[in-house]
Amino acid sequence: MKSLWYLNKYLFKYKWRLLLGVVFISLNNTFNVFIPQVVRYTIDAVKESLTTYYLFEQDSFRDFAHDISETTSKLALIAGGTIIGLAILKGFFLFLTRQTIIIVSRLIEYDLKNEIFDQYQVLSLSFYKRNKTGDLMNRISDDVSKVRMYIGPAIMYTANLTLLFILVIYTMLKVNTELTLYVLLPLPLLSFLIYYVSNIINKKSDQVQKQLSTLSSFTQEAFSGIRIIKAYSREQDSLFSLEQECKSYKYVNLDLVKINALFHPLMLLLIGISTTLTIYIGGILAIQGKITIGNIAEFVIYVNMLTWPIAAVGWVTSLVQRAAASQARINEFLNIVPEITNSTIGSTDIHGNIEFKNVTFDYPDSGIRALHDVSFSVKQGKSLAIMGRTGSGKSTIANLIGRIYDISKGGILIDKTPIDKINLNDLRSNIGYVPQEVFLFSETIANNISFGLTGVNVSKKTIEEAAKNAAIYRNIIEFPDQFETFVGERGITLSGGQKQRISIARAIIRTPQILIFDDCLSSVDIETEEEILRNLKIIMQDKTSIIISHRVSSVKHADHIIILDEGKVIEEGKHSFLIDKKGLYFDLFQKQQLENS
Repeated sequence: MKSLWYLNKYLFKYKWRLLLGVVFISLNNTFNVFIPQVVRYTIDAVKESLTTYYLFEQDSFRDFAHDISETTSKLALIAGGTIIGLAILKGFFLFLTRQTIIIVSRLIEYDLKNEIFDQYQVLSLSFYKRNKTGDLMNRISDDVSKVRMYIGPAIMYTANLTLLFILVIYTMLKVNTELTLYVLLPLPLLSFLIYYVSNIINKKSDQVQKQLSTLSSFTQEAFSGIRIIKAYSREQDSLFSLEQECKSYKYVNLDLVKINALFHPLMLLLIGISTTLTIYIGGILAIQGKITIGNIAEFVIYVNMLTWPIAAVGWVTSLVQRAAASQARINEFLNIVPEITNSTIGSTDIHGNIEFKNVTFDYPDSGIRALHDVSFSVKQGKSLAIMGRTGSGKSTIANLIGRIYDISKGGILIDKTPIDKINLNDLRSNIGYVPQEVFLFSETIANNISFGLTGVNVSKKTIEEAAKNAAIYRNIIEFPDQFETFVGERGITLSGGQKQRISIARAIIRTPQILIFDDCLSSVDIETEEEILRNLKIIMQDKTSIIISHRVSSVKHADHIIILDEGKVIEEGKHSFLIDKKGLYFDLFQKQQLENS
């Protein structure tokens, strides 16, 4: 239950709604408790009337007996009307109860999902490398749904049981203490049963949620990689693996169902024993004249009135234990402290001067050293190109400039200010980043291009201009819906080159102070590449460009070029200087010249 303490802040936030719900539960149960009392008075009155009727049914008193009969009929009608009226009032307040407490559970569900999503967004990339997407989705959807069941139905039924139990027991004790004690005799055994089984339910619930996360992750990966599965004709293997995961999920669920299947009948049996004791002991007491027949009927109704709330204890216990298991999983991520935090709330002007001073970086999860003692600088309005073999550390530099990671040693200065002292939002909003792996949203082309301009009413002309500068405009207008074309999940309806150019348009439409191209021209031909680079030279005047590429054609016009190898700068200078040096850059240039010839 400790994991559920996290929700106390939300319960406090909506405390007045919850208190109002408790008031409605109290009124609902008050009218509910009156019904057996009306039944008791009616049965006793009818019994007395019938006894009197039989005494006076002789001919000389027939008229008087007839009056008693009519009075008894009217009494029964009045009692029936009263019970109906009380039932209507009970139903009305039950409706209001659900309109308060259940709505609070939905409001808390909304708040909790937003909190989890906000936390997901501030966590670093290493968090996403450690955790699968399916597991993340399961915690924000299925786990939160189980927590909502605790906040809504569990709290509502617990409050209802508590108040109803107090009112019913108090009323029963007023009638006859001895009979009440016999009726309550099975309840200690029921309490022990609930305590024992709830621990088992908790363990089983945790296993169910973990297996559901595994299943969600598997299906998410299968759908994301469906093209690879089809290309390698692995549909049957994928289906077999899914069946194994589903079987595991089925078995852990069946274990939980078996516990509940045994739990509920046992509770109903104990409640049935209470009813039997009521009739048997009540009959003896009625014979002794200590209670009336109406009291027996009243107690039977009270016992049955407690049947559902007490039977619901098992269901509520299951809900609470499942919620505790789910909230523990949610807390696991909510309690993670983001590795990258914004150190200042003050606004920072970004101009684009970048300097790396003896930067060393080790990836936090693997410990692999990506950069070692790297130093370079690029002035505002200039362009820097970075080349090197795969795994040499090129993309790491792009990530460090955007402060996706913090460095291990050395320093990174932006406009002569340490990068960790700059407002993180200002830094990233002034960077146009075109990643190596293009990601497009399941939206229109226009919305994908204007994605970075949040809160701004972007004109069609601005979007078209960005598309022209990214050399994708001609392709877009050939589509039937042009800029309103939906690209499909991850841009599946577009070619690799088209996706890259839309990603470039998305970056340059922001007119950033720093533009980073992370090997994003690999899927376009030489002519298109030249067109994009010519347009960028105009767009990025007085702004800083970082071009990361494997292709010499992409970097040869840069103001400065650095060559990385195993995380170290081994060559740097302009294109002509590096050609004359005849080092690694020259080797790459010659190989690519031969490939293009």
